[in-house]
Amino acid sequence: MNTVYLSIGTNMGNRSANLELVHSLISRNLGIVYKESSIYETEPWEVADQQNYYNQVLCVKTALEPALLLQKCQVIEQKMGRVRLQKWEPRVIDIDILFFNALVIQEEDLKIPHVLLEKRNFVLKPLCEIAAQWMHPVLGKTVQELLEICTDDTSAVLLELAD
Repeated sequence: MNTVYLSIGTNMGNRSANLELVHSLISRNLGIVYKESSIYETEPWEVADQQNYYNQVLCVKTALEPALLLQKCQVIEQKMGRVRLQKWEPRVIDIDILFFNALVIQEEDLKIPHVLLEKRNFVLKPLCEIAAQWMHPVLGKTVQELLEICTDDTSAVLLELAD
């Protein structure tokens, strides 16, 4: 089984319901959700005039290979109503592959580790919660070390959701 870390985020519609639905679709189509971070409410990154996001990181155990995993993530996004018109636009759901085992992949449509993860609080905070000692295979630093040196000043606040 492969160990994959996925970042999921939403800032359109019922954000809590979107995260619940994507959990279900990931479990049914990608593999076993082995660990999950808390949910963080985060400011939009690199854009303004958008609703805040709910972000979370999942550790998934999967038998899928990287290219098929990416394809299935994109199918889930489409099923949930994601439409891609411009970079960093509001979205009903976003699924990013952060790490896939310790692989380094640099293809046109697939880059692992995710190329911006070390620059984003909304990824590093929840990732650190479940994988603080995971080593970035390119940068040679743990997730905890990356969070400590991250210069992103956008907020990522632990969300207390009512059950």
